[in-house]
Amino acid sequence: MKIVAIAGSIADISYNRQLLTFIANHYASQIDIELLEIKNIPMFNEDKDQTQSAAVQFLVHKIESADGVILATPEHNHTTSPAMKNVIEWLSYKVHPLNQKPVLIVGASWHTQGSSRAQLALRQIMESPGVGALVMPGDEFLLADAKKAFDELGNLKNSKTIAFLDTVINKFIRWINVLDALQEKKKQEPWRQEDLAGKHPVETSIDIDISDDWVEKAAKLVKATSGNHYVQLNRGVLTVDQLNWFLNSMPVELTFMDDNDQFIYYNHFLDHDAMLAPRDPKQVGNTADLVHPKRAVEHVQQVIWALRQGQKELIAMPVPGNKINQKYIMHFYKAMHDADGRYRGVNEWVLDIWPIVSDYLKRTGQKLIKDPDSKPDATTSASQSEPQRVLSSRVEGKDVQTINDMKTSTADAVTGASETTK
Repeated sequence: MKIVAIAGSIADISYNRQLLTFIANHYASQIDIELLEIKNIPMFNEDKDQTQSAAVQFLVHKIESADGVILATPEHNHTTSPAMKNVIEWLSYKVHPLNQKPVLIVGASWHTQGSSRAQLALRQIMESPGVGALVMPGDEFLLADAKKAFDELGNLKNSKTIAFLDTVINKFIRWINVLDALQEKKKQEPWRQEDLAGKHPVETSIDIDISDDWVEKAAKLVKATSGNHYVQLNRGVLTVDQLNWFLNSMPVELTFMDDNDQFIYYNHFLDHDAMLAPRDPKQVGNTADLVHPKRAVEHVQQVIWALRQGQKELIAMPVPGNKINQKYIMHFYKAMHDADGRYRGVNEWVLDIWPIVSDYLKRTGQKLIKDPDSKPDATTSASQSEPQRVLSSRVEGKDVQTINDMKTSTADAVTGASETTK
């Protein structure tokens, strides 16, 4: 069993790091514990996104590959440390490695309460939407008077303290095993049949290996028309050049995922960094499991399965990081069918709907106000909530209010389509 452990301190001398070192050594015969440092994690700033930095991605990969996580928190002003909170912000902004991950919280403190209030605060943070960790309930391990708790070799001196720690660690091992068993049960859910790996070619599939120049090789293999050659469409005749001009002028980002779950097209009118949902030309030809972050794959399976099976015709979802009255990026997924009604893939479009809403409000003399009766939805970020709002105006001297549809759905649907894949 592989566990990673993080101390919420960047101090050179940390009793919480010392506690984790003892745990890693003392229980080495039962579990493999790796201590992760957070000194080089940048300060969280949405305006200077460093999600893809080496320091953050290192933590992401380590946590994703671990069976569980142990967090050791100091107590600063009755709550967890700024360093720990900063790390969690990065791990719940555009990446979510802690989602559904078994977590144990421990803590050491100079004083008699042993970080009890910090652990309570950290537990609430870890269970919040956008983080979604599975924190072990029950006993808390609170190491009080930490400066006197260790001997010169770094071992805990009190045998009763060690005995209690034994029970906590053994419970955590059982907690991980129970959750793992539940995950095995989940594997039987029907939507997991959506393999996303392009293993079921259809008559339109192009049988060549995935490569950075897949489009060029595929076009050559099937002798695809291009340039000024005409294509007869359902209600029109256009050249290939005209089709490209037409699609690239669309005010939305379009993606075609075929019925073999292969990413075969996007309207490439913006560079990667300028896109709302960044795509790379080299990704075209890849299967769905390769063009989404690992943590999003299950959600992608659910979305495509629902569309393939006819459970849904259209799925609409907001992305993490939306800012009220500044931007509201939405992903829409529409099932495509041929003339015989057969499922032929997913039409995905992405756009920021706020400029449209803003223009509508200006033209109609209306404004958005908070609805005092609504409750904020679960959000896609640990730092943000987006309450339902009311569209307000005056018509013929009377106040008129109608609730709009700008209500947050579940996390990022989590297709992860607006993220750079790992």
